[in-house]
Amino acid sequence: MKILRYDSNGIARYGALDADNTVRELIGSPFSKFDLGADAGKLSDLNLLAPVEPSKVIGTGLNYKAHIIESGMKTPKFPMLFMKPSTAVIGPSQPIVYPSSSHVTESGDKEVEFEAELVVVIGKEARHVSEADALDYVLGYCCGNDVSARKIQAGEMDMGALLVGKGFDSFCPLGPVIETDLDPANQQLKARVNGETKQDFNTSDLLFTIPYLVSYLSIAINLSPGDVILTGTDHGVGPIHPGDVVEIEASGVGVLSNPVIAEE
Repeated sequence: MKILRYDSNGIARYGALDADNTVRELIGSPFSKFDLGADAGKLSDLNLLAPVEPSKVIGTGLNYKAHIIESGMKTPKFPMLFMKPSTAVIGPSQPIVYPSSSHVTESGDKEVEFEAELVVVIGKEARHVSEADALDYVLGYCCGNDVSARKIQAGEMDMGALLVGKGFDSFCPLGPVIETDLDPANQQLKARVNGETKQDFNTSDLLFTIPYLVSYLSIAINLSPGDVILTGTDHGVGPIHPGDVVEIEASGVGVLSNPVIAEE
């Protein structure tokens, strides 16, 4: 099932996407029991929102083998994790706001980059779950873009911290839907900027698998329904600029598209 959120006269509602791209209202919660109601309209006619409002947005760094080689960094012995503020989350077609701050500038160029990622959406409370049972606590998966301001990120990482470089408002596009029936171990992911393919990789190259990440996090953190885990990106990340359109595609999910605009 493909689950989404949309704006209905100022009210956020959940819906389910049919094969003919018609959205049916979801009565209840996707995290508990629900029924399907009346047609809400065609997908193209609805204003889609981020598919969830997470209480926690957890990111994973250096989790693809080819990206570790590309970065020239040491292979992590355990997951390299960080948090993004919930205010960073935006939905399909909403703009990524390119910061105007001089803190983003490096040698006259501004370094803001896209990162295509498969995102895990937690479906029920998860604490101290085993790796074998971890996927039972997952509702589904969506596309994500871990937008990053590299100058700030590098400075923070030199001090053993990571927040602002990943945490600007709008730096976490999610969507377009949550696919509940998907093999996370074999998903082809692509990133395109203005139609040009920049990344093309498969989740089979993950260093730490999705069941491992869910289980590992649950040792310390109570994962709540709607929380999301960005599972990392592979080689090929690159810059974006105002005026660009960034597309993140996962083979079993669909395409998440966001324009880039300059901060006023």
